[in-house]
Amino acid sequence: MPELPEVEVVRRGLEAHVVGHTFTDVTVLHPRPIRRHVAGADDFAARLTGRSVLDARRRGKYLWLPLDSGDALLGHLGMSGQMLVQPSAAPDERHLRVRLRLDAPYELRFVDQRMFGGLAISEGGAQLPPEIAHIARDPMDPLFDEDVFVSRVRKRSSGIKRILLDQGVISGVGNIYADESLWLARLHGDRPGTRLTKAQVREVLAGVRQVMTSALAQGGTSFDALYVNVNGESGYFDRSLEVYGQVGLPCSRCGTPIVRVSFMNRSSYFCPRCQPRPRLRAR
Repeated sequence: MPELPEVEVVRRGLEAHVVGHTFTDVTVLHPRPIRRHVAGADDFAARLTGRSVLDARRRGKYLWLPLDSGDALLGHLGMSGQMLVQPSAAPDERHLRVRLRLDAPYELRFVDQRMFGGLAISEGGAQLPPEIAHIARDPMDPLFDEDVFVSRVRKRSSGIKRILLDQGVISGVGNIYADESLWLARLHGDRPGTRLTKAQVREVLAGVRQVMTSALAQGGTSFDALYVNVNGESGYFDRSLEVYGQVGLPCSRCGTPIVRVSFMNRSSYFCPRCQPRPRLRAR
């Protein structure tokens, strides 16, 4: 699933190509991506047609386009969603789900192979869609409160990786960047938040920001053709990964082979020497 850097790359593309333009025609080619708009495809299209896009914003892994009506077009890429800016005459993609024509020689297309992602109209949501108001700010947000984050982490008995994946504590961090950040901080993902010092939590946060900044500079991480920016280009941060997906390869810091373990129906990757498992406390 795309994480913060990948979604931010898409947001920047929308800001460059869609903001300031007007939707002249909207066609829903499959109903599932707009399943949360209970009024149906015709109403969805009518609510967007003629509306101008004022901005392109993001909260965690969600994108939204504030409209001149005061509403917003809210989107989530899910596992395989793509928001592509294509010339109007370009052939349709195989998994094209929604076409949004613009007052420009190109159009915005929502393409989704697996259809876990989707679009929705958030009434009055131009400033912040109420549907995502519960999601915490992300570590790249200027208003992210570092002291509050440190305090919340140190009050939780869950493992630090599980905490990083909790979008109510910190948003935008997924499996890939959690593993990479913990490797930078030399911490095992099972280390409880209650057993971390303030300095260790700040080091984890610094690692998250470092990894995400690097990923943004390289266009995000693409393991297959499903994640691309609005121009259809893949990111290449996967070439810089230290532990994620590197099972059996030597740790670049100490040479110990990277290991993989199961974690929350997915995988965790770490260096067993640089990131030793936490010792169990006796009762």
